[in-house]
Amino acid sequence: MIGTGTTAVVTGGSSGIGAATAALLARRGCDVVVVGRDAAALSAVAARTGARVCAADLAEPDAAGRVLAEAGAVNLLVCNAGIGWAGPVAGMAPSDVERLVQVNLLGAIRLVRGVLPGMLARGRGHLVLVSSIAGNMHVAGEAVYSATKAGLAAFAASVRGEVAGCGVGVSVVVPGVVDTPFFDRRGVPYERRTPRPVPPERVARALVRAVERNRAEVFVPRWLRFPARLRGAAPVLTDALQRRFG
Repeated sequence: MIGTGTTAVVTGGSSGIGAATAALLARRGCDVVVVGRDAAALSAVAARTGARVCAADLAEPDAAGRVLAEAGAVNLLVCNAGIGWAGPVAGMAPSDVERLVQVNLLGAIRLVRGVLPGMLARGRGHLVLVSSIAGNMHVAGEAVYSATKAGLAAFAASVRGEVAGCGVGVSVVVPGVVDTPFFDRRGVPYERRTPRPVPPERVARALVRAVERNRAEVFVPRWLRFPARLRGAAPVLTDALQRRFG
């Protein structure tokens, strides 16, 4: 799936995880298309990697169609685009709610719907949805963001069941805190001492391994799997521990 002859679309490709993933895929010989709103930043990534540029705002309903029309036949789709918002949900403007859902969740769903028929017809392809540990744990002040990331994981699980045996893989990558411009862009910096942010290149390497090994779910760092599974088994206990030690 990864190498010469593979066309890979990477959303959120202007920085962070997306840019690191684009660079890694390009080094492996893929024809990479980086997608984002910042055309200048995308061009800088393209200059370093040889990727093609597609400037698009995935909150727009027709953006997915335009991206895929420019990309051509897509073998690998990495849905990494995402925005954050921090604060009590009661104080969140309706426009902010809608934009988070549009970019983080609906944008990915539209792209998957766009590429999946071609993948199924060819009998090969891979979908990667970049979620967040916030979609597995309760994170006060990030209710809508967490909901969009949990929605990505649920969507991926259902699609995985639909395409089983058809040659199409579906992977969910679940990063914890990553050293990217994400926190600056949402307007609230990350100030906790632990867990420490991991570099985006580490997430990119885990993402590529997930595709190569057809992994359904990968946590970065791997120890995050434990609290996520604990919350699934004992949500009241896990939430209490988060309030006590978070």
